[in-house]
Amino acid sequence: MKISWFLPGIVWLIFTTILLLLPGDDLPSNGFFGIEHFDKIVHLGMFTLLTFLFSLPYLKSDSTKNELKKASISIALLIIIYGILMEYAQKYWASDRAFDLIDILFDSIGSIFGVLVINNRYTYKKIGPDRNRGRNQN
Repeated sequence: MKISWFLPGIVWLIFTTILLLLPGDDLPSNGFFGIEHFDKIVHLGMFTLLTFLFSLPYLKSDSTKNELKKASISIALLIIIYGILMEYAQKYWASDRAFDLIDILFDSIGSIFGVLVINNRYTYKKIGPDRNRGRNQN
């Protein structure tokens, strides 16, 4: 597995960290951001994508479905821990931000959703060298 395959996940992790540590004053409050609880949808999407991007290298490699499942669950657990730590970072280091258990809930749901998406993609994995997905195509 190539380390470069993890680059999209690393870039998204850095971007996510920056967004989560922005001071509360810098967050927009108009447009979509003015919709009540829109930030929960944002958390869900950010953590779904984070789990998906870090699991994607296992999908690209020759990992079996079981290996992919184990790897994506492990990644999801690490990303959930990351989400909890970011809530504490918001509480203690980011101005005008607070610790929010509901954010942790949506981070976790997003991460679990990322596991489901990546494992569902295994079914549609690339066609093998014999142009066969494993079923008889006579």
